[in-house]
Amino acid sequence: MFTTRPTLQGTFGMVSSTHWIASQCAMAVLEEGGNAFDAAVAAGFVLQVVEPHLNGPAGEVPVVLAPAGGPVRVLCGQGPAPAGATVEHFTTLGLDHVPGTGPLAAAVPGAFDAWLLLLRDHGTRTLPEVLRYAVHYAEHGHPVTEAEAATIGAVRELFTTEWTTSAAVHLPGGRPPAPGTRLRNPALAATWRRLLAESEAAGGSRERRIDAARRAWREGFVAEAVAAFAARPALDTSGERHAGVLTGDDLARWSAGYEDPVTFDWHGWTVAKAGPWSQGPVFLQQLALLPGDFDALEPGTAEYVHTLAEGAKLALADRDAWYGDAAEVPLADLLDPGYNAARRRLVGDHASRELRPGSPGGRTPVLPAAVRPGTARGRRPDAMSVAGAGEPTTGTPWAGQPRTGPDGATRGDTCHLDVVDRWGNMVAATPSGGWLQSNPVVPELGFPLGTRLQMTWLEPGLPATLTPGRRPRTTLTPSLALRDGEPVLAFGTPGGDQQDQWSLHFFLAVARRPAVRGGPDLQGAVDAPGWHTDSLVSSFHPRTWQPGALTVESRFGEPAVAGLRRRGHRVTVGGPWTEGRLCAVARDPATGTLYAAANPRGMQGYAVGR
Repeated sequence: MFTTRPTLQGTFGMVSSTHWIASQCAMAVLEEGGNAFDAAVAAGFVLQVVEPHLNGPAGEVPVVLAPAGGPVRVLCGQGPAPAGATVEHFTTLGLDHVPGTGPLAAAVPGAFDAWLLLLRDHGTRTLPEVLRYAVHYAEHGHPVTEAEAATIGAVRELFTTEWTTSAAVHLPGGRPPAPGTRLRNPALAATWRRLLAESEAAGGSRERRIDAARRAWREGFVAEAVAAFAARPALDTSGERHAGVLTGDDLARWSAGYEDPVTFDWHGWTVAKAGPWSQGPVFLQQLALLPGDFDALEPGTAEYVHTLAEGAKLALADRDAWYGDAAEVPLADLLDPGYNAARRRLVGDHASRELRPGSPGGRTPVLPAAVRPGTARGRRPDAMSVAGAGEPTTGTPWAGQPRTGPDGATRGDTCHLDVVDRWGNMVAATPSGGWLQSNPVVPELGFPLGTRLQMTWLEPGLPATLTPGRRPRTTLTPSLALRDGEPVLAFGTPGGDQQDQWSLHFFLAVARRPAVRGGPDLQGAVDAPGWHTDSLVSSFHPRTWQPGALTVESRFGEPAVAGLRRRGHRVTVGGPWTEGRLCAVARDPATGTLYAAANPRGMQGYAVGR
């Protein structure tokens, strides 16, 4: 199999992330004696500086962690809806969707508290030791990538005319920064320095000082600045200026926390995911839906892609009918073998163009009215006017990824990082939200708020209905896999609704392929041609769907594309390197050998290790 890079091998430590600077900073922490959790926290804060269009301090992060010799846990860094974020408040404003940008869409920030809780409970380094890398790059500047420059350019007019506090940070000299130039954020550096000062002033143990920083964020100067700025009206994707409802009390009442993962066993593997407040169980449902003869299918063929795409549609339809934090989710029934056997029989030789949620435990599924088939609102011509069967489409549809900016046309996205150390500690994390294009920058702090409430519905009675104190259902979904009870593989990807599609394709490539050069072929699995279906309800504003839509990389070749079209898929052929942005690390418990690989697409994700 062709690979762009080798799968890294070593015994000391391995890091993979979506930005080379974050990977190297994490490795520096390992070299100085820190463990995988110390390294992950350092990388997480660096990503907030070097990929500000993909995540930020006021965003969120789910983490799946496996301490050496201990149980796998999930750390939830997804903040809930504020107390004032009621359906009635939004509908009184004349809204039928939560805007995709602006302070009204802001949930309680979750990333900062989650990273510090991970450091306190599982790390060994002090906060100044892990935060110094991010402070350095905020203070002295980071090299701007092409994607970051393009994002800033796309929202230049908005920043100049409306979000002027953002222009002060991201438009130096009044112009978008050119790729390769250095962009500084001294206000963010000053915020972190003040948090460090208040932390150190508390004195006492390492843990006590970390908790002091958490209090300064949730109850001190950060909470005060966030609440004051959220109350100022700002232009959002509704075309109107709205104030937010996030308050200091909302920040003070919430903290990150741990929970058990949801797991599923498949062919000797156990995959651990976050619960249905994320889309993590979609990955597990796709495994449960695989047919018994799946191993006989050849990767890259039309039959292989068709089988996985149809299974993804069924799992994602269940997500849209059943997942959320506002009502009980029948997760055991959704993963039940009998339920999935019945669902599997829905997969035929022809591509489905329907949303077909199931009835776990005999319950009646309810889709949001905005996408419910047969209703006036459920027929969205703009979203459904894709090419007919057998007709090629051009370009790449981005319905399954966050869209931000003044008109909702600018894409947001996500980061990912994985770390494994010589002691066997392993962690996977998917930070996102708080993008530079999501909200105006809070001038005293140097970062914007997030917009995760856009993933809720303003329709009562749904599992994902906007509900104060409940988490918006997120697409963020890191993965950790075990063999014989031992953690062996941590992986994940950016990509919104595509995350659990691309991650599954990667995992199956690793799980089904014989070892290469004595270890797993991580890089080959990352580099393999990718695809995704958009025949799903987008999790992001404006919540459209594209029945039968399937996007594949051009490296699949005409025979596979033609075969998919014959099966009724509405195929878009994208560029040769456009699908998937995987990161992965692995460990062989028998030998202690460590492995890592990273995505070449976008030319900024890198693995490092020795």
